[in-house]
Amino acid sequence: MRRYSFHKGHGTKNDFIILDDSYGMHDMHPEFIAMLCDRHAGVGADGVIRVVRASSVREWDGDPNLWFMDYRNADGSVAEMCGNGLRVMARHLINEQLVSSGSFDVATRAGVKHVAVARHGLISTVIGEARVSREAVTVRLGDHSWEATKVDVGNPHAVVFVDHGQLAALDLHEAPRWSPEEAFPEGANIEFVEVMGPGELRMRVHERGVGETQSCGTGVVAVAAAHRKDSGQQGRIRVTVPGGDLEVEFAGDEARLTGPAVIIGRGEFWI
Repeated sequence: MRRYSFHKGHGTKNDFIILDDSYGMHDMHPEFIAMLCDRHAGVGADGVIRVVRASSVREWDGDPNLWFMDYRNADGSVAEMCGNGLRVMARHLINEQLVSSGSFDVATRAGVKHVAVARHGLISTVIGEARVSREAVTVRLGDHSWEATKVDVGNPHAVVFVDHGQLAALDLHEAPRWSPEEAFPEGANIEFVEVMGPGELRMRVHERGVGETQSCGTGVVAVAAAHRKDSGQQGRIRVTVPGGDLEVEFAGDEARLTGPAVIIGRGEFWI
């Protein structure tokens, strides 16, 4: 029998299993990740965060002393970034005294991201540039189709603005489809958004490799960027997801995401 120690945390109910692996000893096979994330036979989560020194990540060529967020979706696939996961990892690093201050950098597959403790104990993360594309994309769900906005936040998103009252009725058990298919050759996160007022959005999301989740941090940034471009909205944008509220601010095109991050417990997983 093999034992794996883990922590469990969430950011607006987007939940993660955290594996401490300073020296890169964990075997991160997709089957193992899927087993961990199974909500009936495993611990259960939307994804797994392996906390590892950047020096142990073969493809990393930056500062080797940074902590690296090796993030995997629930199906075992690798993701470039995860905004909620980054905040939860930051909370874990602070709680375990693996960093010396409340302001530090974390390495990800989408580059180095700065993290800081914000007001009322919230965690603020610099996500980086949210690139809104002019490329035409159509998203289909059931019998409905919409024109979508393609946004790159270090990972791929398609943002769909829906009419008032339509958001709650969407059946996101079914995976949305898009055309042209080559718009997202490695899959995409699909956000459905209702504009509630100036700078006030409500969102649901179907995440690549997971399904519908209670929240998606990079998705929140994507919808804020799309709304900002469409409406000219300035200042802070608040996005309400099923798991709570998140805020996005822009400095130029660079986005900062602020919200809660909670570690709920620790345990052992046996194989």
